[in-house]
Amino acid sequence: MTLKEASTWIGLAVLTLTPMAAAVPAQAQIGPLPTPILPSAAQALPDRLTAGLEGVDRLARQTADQALTAPARLAQLVRRSDGALEADPLGWPVVRGEIVTLDLSPSARARAVSAGFTVLREERLEALDIASLVLAPPRGLSLARAAALLRRWDAEAEITFNHVHDVAGPLSAAEGARVAGDGASGIGGEGVTLGLIDTGVEATHPALTGSRIVQRGFAGPPRMGAHGLAVASLMVGRSGPFVGGAPGADLRVADIYGGQAAGGASTALAQAMAWMVEQQADVVNISLVGPRNALVERAIQRAQARGLTVVAAVGNDGPAAPPLYPAAYDGVIGVTAVNARDQVLPEAGRGPQVAFAAPGADMAAAAPAGRWTSVRGTSFAAPIVAGLLAREGEAALARDARDIGARGRDTTYGLGLVGVGSRVAPQAMGARGRLSR
Repeated sequence: MTLKEASTWIGLAVLTLTPMAAAVPAQAQIGPLPTPILPSAAQALPDRLTAGLEGVDRLARQTADQALTAPARLAQLVRRSDGALEADPLGWPVVRGEIVTLDLSPSARARAVSAGFTVLREERLEALDIASLVLAPPRGLSLARAAALLRRWDAEAEITFNHVHDVAGPLSAAEGARVAGDGASGIGGEGVTLGLIDTGVEATHPALTGSRIVQRGFAGPPRMGAHGLAVASLMVGRSGPFVGGAPGADLRVADIYGGQAAGGASTALAQAMAWMVEQQADVVNISLVGPRNALVERAIQRAQARGLTVVAAVGNDGPAAPPLYPAAYDGVIGVTAVNARDQVLPEAGRGPQVAFAAPGADMAAAAPAGRWTSVRGTSFAAPIVAGLLAREGEAALARDARDIGARGRDTTYGLGLVGVGSRVAPQAMGARGRLSR
């Protein structure tokens, strides 16, 4: 069975479970989820809803034992959101009460409105030629059943939830400080422009003062975050012995969190992709993880068609975890992480989405208030690769990669290890504390 076939089959099964879920009170939908039994890498995590509600008993029995739920740490986002999020049928966090549609026909839209759906907003991303319509279901109708109805009314439309992507790392106590918006800082770049979709950054950090940085918020005003700052430093930073993948390069930062409980939404990520194209970024790094999402997938495809290279962390949910997105989308360069002994981190994802390995542990990165910290996780390997790709290109980087796994490309290290020059020991920078994932 191919990955695409597996995705379609699982999507059918998920829909058929929704009649049972609809009878559960809303509180139960966001309560503690069972410990997941993660599927193999051959089983995608689809959000595409491709069937009606028939055949419940047969398909329910087929999927009951598979427990295709989100990783437990992502499910915790729902419990911490104070009601801003709920869980989709697989347990992935989504913005409460929002269904995102692509290419919904006028007749299906009219039928939805007459049935009690509310139009929340219409969004057009001119740079990507994407138009989406965000709807809220009628009161008392679960997101899953509402999406199934829309799919029944328009079989050609893409119907998805507004999935939330995790920053793949904790937020520090300094999280939430507002930063400059569309203004720029720094003294100029190295002939390339990189993009970062993450939290905001502290542009005045010593590691970043050599780069021209422009920040924009897509979930309110941009706010500095420890995760985005560390990632940015490993992309373009330079300070003493510390050097990122493309030191001194221009950087465009899209903050899709803004300190909001529902930050990291698919709609914000798609808007950020459109902005990166408008800003003529060469390479964009996304050290975030989530499930497959039709809107995000289309935004990435359209951005790639316009010349943007997309790099993403493969995630830190272990070798048995399913492929996480956006790293697993076609054409995205997925990056795993190694430690100081050049061994893959045991928590790093595996699979055909792994293109390169880079340092991701036992090393320093920028921390709030001009400080430094030790980092660990695939989040911090991906920006090194993004910087190198902007400077060298994929073909040259592949030639330079050191094959440290099975001969040739493999599912653990991809094409091999790159970027070891960006691994600077924490003690060399006086680092304190550790930022994981």
